Amino acid sequence: MTIHKEGYKSLLFTGLFVLGVVIGLNAAWPEQTIFHYIVYAITGLLFLTILQFFRHPRRKINQNPEDILCPADGKVVVIEKTVEEEYLKKECIQISVFMSPVNVHVNRYPVGGNVSFYKYHPGKFLVAWHPKSSTENERTTVVVDTPEYGPVLIRQIAGALARRIVCYSKEGQQANQGGEMGFIKFGSRVDVFIPTDARIHVNIGDVVRGGESLLASFAR
Repeated sequence: MTIHKEGYKSLLFTGLFVLGVVIGLNAAWPEQTIFHYIVYAITGLLFLTILQFFRHPRRKINQNPEDILCPADGKVVVIEKTVEEEYLKKECIQISVFMSPVNVHVNRYPVGGNVSFYKYHPGKFLVAWHPKSSTENERTTVVVDTPEYGPVLIRQIAGALARRIVCYSKEGQQANQGGEMGFIKFGSRVDVFIPTDARIHVNIGDVVRGGESLLASFAR
């Protein structure tokens, strides 16, 4: 299993904490008891939980300029028409994917093109499925201009547990469809805003995989 680079520091600190607890416990009470084994199990489970959170599985990306790929692993929780107020300033279809703590948390570009806009917004930490989380939570906004179909807006949103959004996007750089856009730690959500004439290929409640599942296709 490959570990994402964003997890190295967290795994180091978690490993040191677990080691410290085990050494301290055995120094204070050398004789092994059932309590020792309970502590070993709890700390071992903690380390494995953090380890699985930062897993980074290989993905087979089928790049197609007509396709809009899923930006993250998780469940589709929103499909609706809405007016995107920050950058696009027009009616779009919003598709939102909720990532639970057990999902892979790598975020990927759903389309390829030029990154024309990037902005980080500090904010609250409402639960990721809250209707106001898109506008009030800590978040980043990235716009990718596709060569043939115009701009697509992607928004990373922190949830109640997610306290750090990592975004690799910079204005002027090239975004590769299915390539890494960023990472959100410990549960979150990603919104994608696409043209209203796009053909949708997912439904509410669908379980999707970042870079592999097809969210929608541009109208020809």
